[in-house]
Amino acid sequence: MTYSQATLNGDRLALTRLLTQVENDTLASREALIELFPHTGKAHLIGVTGSPGTGKSSLVNQLALHYRKAEKKRIAIIAVDPSSPFTGGAVLGDRVRMRDLSGDTGVFIRSMATRGSLGGLAKSTANMAQVFDAAGFDIIIIETVGAGQSEVDVARLAHTTLVVEAPGLGDDIQAIKAGILEIADILVVNKADRPGVENTEKALKSMLELAHPTQRVFQHHGTYMSVAAPEIDSQKTIWIPPIQRTISTQGKGIDELIEAIARHVAHLNHSGDWKIRERERLEVELDALIREALVNRFRAEVPQTQYDAVLEKITQRSISPLEAVRLLMNGRK
Repeated sequence: MTYSQATLNGDRLALTRLLTQVENDTLASREALIELFPHTGKAHLIGVTGSPGTGKSSLVNQLALHYRKAEKKRIAIIAVDPSSPFTGGAVLGDRVRMRDLSGDTGVFIRSMATRGSLGGLAKSTANMAQVFDAAGFDIIIIETVGAGQSEVDVARLAHTTLVVEAPGLGDDIQAIKAGILEIADILVVNKADRPGVENTEKALKSMLELAHPTQRVFQHHGTYMSVAAPEIDSQKTIWIPPIQRTISTQGKGIDELIEAIARHVAHLNHSGDWKIRERERLEVELDALIREALVNRFRAEVPQTQYDAVLEKITQRSISPLEAVRLLMNGRK
C-alpha cells in the first residue's frame, strides 16, 4: 500500500513518513501529493504570525485544546522553526510548549525547519498542509517563525490569519511599519495582563480607523505581490479585523477569539471570499512551480561550462546580468 493510500486510511505512521518525504521534497512525495490532491480543499487553514515573544505557541496550544474539547475537531499543527545558519537544524521547541496536547490522537503536531526559506514559511509548508487536509484534519494551524517584517508570506496560505501582538515589546506600531497588519484577519493582543495593553490596543485601533486596505499584500519568494480585492457592492459587507485580548497562559479570551474566527469563516463563506482566497493561493503555488520547472529545464539545457563562463564575465563587469540573461537564452539549444 502506498503512503498516500495509507494516509487516506488514517495510518498515522504512514502520515508521519509521508510528511518527512514531503519536507525532503522526494520524488515519492511528489507522486503522493498528486494522488492526494483530489481529496483536499476541506480543511480550514489558520495562520498564526507575529513578532517573537508574543506567545504564539501558547496561543496555538489553547486554540487546539478548545477545538478538541468543545468541538471534537481533528487538529493539525505545523510549527515552523528557524533553522541554524550553520547546521541547518532547528530547535523545534514548539512541541515543548504544547505538552497539553500530547497523547491526544485527534491532534498531530509537526515541527519543521525553515531551511533558509524567507517569509516565515518553509518551502514545503503548503504541501504539508495539503497532506493534512487530505488526511481528514478539520483545522490546520500554521505557526510561523516570528521573523517580523517578512511574515506576510503566511497570507498566501491561510484562510484566516491571526496577527499576534503583545504589550511591552517596544514600538507599538512596529508591525504596522512592517506592513504585517495588512494581512491580518484578526488582531490578537496576547499577554493582556501586562502593563501597556491599552496603549497597544489603542495604536492598533488607530491604524484600523485610518484606512482599510483595498489589497491583500504578501511576499512570495522575496517578491511583494498584491491581489486586488473584489469589487464591493451594496449587498457585500466589509470585514474589519477585530482586536481580541487574550492571556494564553491562563486560557483567558480564548472563547472570544474562537468566536471571532467563526465569524470570519462565516464572512468568507457568505461573501464568496473563501473561493477567491483558494484560487489566489493555488495560482501563486502554480506560478511558483512553473518558475521552478522552467529554471530546472534551463539549467539542464545550458552546459555548466557556458553558464560559468557567462558568470565570470559578470564578475569581471564585462557584461551586465541583463546582457548575460539574453546571451544565455539566445544561446540555449
